Amino acid sequence: MTNLFTSLRTVAANIIAIYRRELQSYFVSPLAYLVAGIFWLLAGFFFVAILLGPEGLIQQAAVNEQQAQQLGIPMPPVDVAYRFLQLYLGVLSSLALFILPILSMGLYAEERKRRTLELLATSPVTNWAVAVGKLLAVVTFFVTLILPLMVYQAIALSASNPPMSPAVMLSGHLGLILLAAAILSLGMFISSLTESTILAAIFTFALVLFLWVIDLIAKSAGGWLGDALAHLSLLKHYNNLVQGVIDSSSLLVFASFIFLGIFLTAQSIDALRFQRS
Repeated sequence: MTNLFTSLRTVAANIIAIYRRELQSYFVSPLAYLVAGIFWLLAGFFFVAILLGPEGLIQQAAVNEQQAQQLGIPMPPVDVAYRFLQLYLGVLSSLALFILPILSMGLYAEERKRRTLELLATSPVTNWAVAVGKLLAVVTFFVTLILPLMVYQAIALSASNPPMSPAVMLSGHLGLILLAAAILSLGMFISSLTESTILAAIFTFALVLFLWVIDLIAKSAGGWLGDALAHLSLLKHYNNLVQGVIDSSSLLVFASFIFLGIFLTAQSIDALRFQRS
């Protein structure tokens, strides 16, 4: 039992060491700051456009109310807060489609290019610990991109009447983070296969596109095949969480994709270790 605790403590220490090193690399990287700046700029633009723009939700609600008064016909109320959250999280997930391959492309490809991956593969640190540490670091960086957006969403939604439950907003952002973690995990595996960061980003982007449209393929296929594909659709499970539906099957699918990416990455580095031995 003592040996087990010692082993677990060693693995945890290795994961934390890798996590700190990788996270620090993001905060000194000009590319990471460029990605963050573009992401926040676009997110801010769509925030204003969806909520406050000439065709925004507040303007639409005001027009509907005015028409109802002029015609004397009761119009169905528009839940601006809920509609805004759905639209805005949809925009953020689409923006993530482009930035996540950039964030994951260098996780292992840079190590290959600098010839440090061989040292990592032959070090006492297990490949699983390295993969988990790297994934936690890049997910943490993505969360730092999301946190400022959550603050001004919370400020905007706090003015809604009737008030929106904070659980709906938290559920939607949990879905966004789980979606990002699943994509980053698979992107990490692709990054472990090549020393070209550009190729890693392109193939990750292609994989994300496939996972994005698998819901459409499922609807076209129909039958048991369509049901099976729909169950694997990240977009479907993400939408469940955005709607405030915390389904255990959705959480399990995200966890499965995250585990699959870590597993494949560890196997990829094991193969490299075998080639070098």
